[in-house]
Amino acid sequence: MADPGMSVTPYWELTFDADGDVDGPERDRLVAQVTARGVRDLIVFAHGWNNDRSGATALYRSFFAPVPALAPRARLGYVGVIWPSMRFSDEPIPDFPRSVATTEAQAAPGPALDKDTRRALLAAFPGRASVIDQLARMLDERPAGTGALREFGRLAGLLVEDGRRQGATDTDEDGEPAVFTGDPATACAAFADALAAAGPPGEGFSLPNPWDGAKELLRQATYYSMKRRAGTVGQRGLGPVIGQLAHAAPGVRVHLAGHSFGGRLVSFALLGLPDGVGTVKSVTLLQGAFSHYAFAERLPQAPDRAGALRDRQRRIDGPLVCCYSHFDTALGTFYPLASWLAGDDRSCLGHEIAAVLGPQWGAMGHDGVQAVPGTARLDLAAALAGGLPARGCANVDAAAVVRRGGPPSGAHSDILHPELARVVLAAGRIT
Repeated sequence: MADPGMSVTPYWELTFDADGDVDGPERDRLVAQVTARGVRDLIVFAHGWNNDRSGATALYRSFFAPVPALAPRARLGYVGVIWPSMRFSDEPIPDFPRSVATTEAQAAPGPALDKDTRRALLAAFPGRASVIDQLARMLDERPAGTGALREFGRLAGLLVEDGRRQGATDTDEDGEPAVFTGDPATACAAFADALAAAGPPGEGFSLPNPWDGAKELLRQATYYSMKRRAGTVGQRGLGPVIGQLAHAAPGVRVHLAGHSFGGRLVSFALLGLPDGVGTVKSVTLLQGAFSHYAFAERLPQAPDRAGALRDRQRRIDGPLVCCYSHFDTALGTFYPLASWLAGDDRSCLGHEIAAVLGPQWGAMGHDGVQAVPGTARLDLAAALAGGLPARGCANVDAAAVVRRGGPPSGAHSDILHPELARVVLAAGRIT
């Protein structure tokens, strides 16, 4: 059931499991009610990493709140997608109240994995309780020697295997990131250096401990699994539901929006759309956490290969708008580092590591859609002044508002701004 305290109405939620199966009564309620409620434009929003329904609903409540005043004449409906993702509790979301768990997670001394993060890991990886217990114990004890770090990497890799078994494959990225196939001790040391480079300046000099990077290795293992899961939920779950909605209510215009892995979810929904469905009128990606080559017909580094969503933007009867920010440390530093890591040359670490490593490893939310001819590039002011194209891809530099947040994720979750709600409306030509 939707939260009765939602900021907008009519509002529905669609819940999917890890395999993309939708909650039937929720789907049926949406399909039955959307026309009866007089909805003309339906905004469907998918969260990124998140630990529970209440957190997702709170995100939707805040993001949707300014929309009615921004489009007073529109006949709007709203859908919040709920899917089983997770985040570490030490990643505060700007403009959200600091929870007790977040405060505990950032306090010292204390366990490396706070109780809420451990609970979220157990929910995300059922059947891996003993592995998660071992990982937590090693993070607390920090045993000496590279052998212990390699064992930690092996255990984290078991979680990656779980994600690989159930997720969609990215043909725009070279299979499993090298961080999970190379030397875990090297990876932990590189992550420790990256964390030190991304942290607040002026705290004195000390050599990073590789165990400082071990938690980041675990974080990337969960991100990798959630990223694959997002594709599965989009393709097997949301895409077919949009098809059912189009059949029942063909006059309703659908506008997809997603944050982080939610951007990947709504993008992969285009892959799952039934043939002939043309009701998707816009897609807006907010700090999308997947390859910026996803829509490319040819990969620059491998011209015989294509992106996982090659030409799928053509399934949109309107624009694909990608908002990005260089203040997003999660995508500007740790995403490319996790995708690339091999060897021990770490001289390039820093906030702009994506630029140093090369474009092969970039993410949508760091520099926008790449290798798609005709993609427009605008700043936020130009986009809001009517500069968005009617069709095709558009990259919008949102750094003017997406700029707050500390390490390790930076501004990745700083999306609760009316300007970004206006981008969603502008993409859909909703007034």
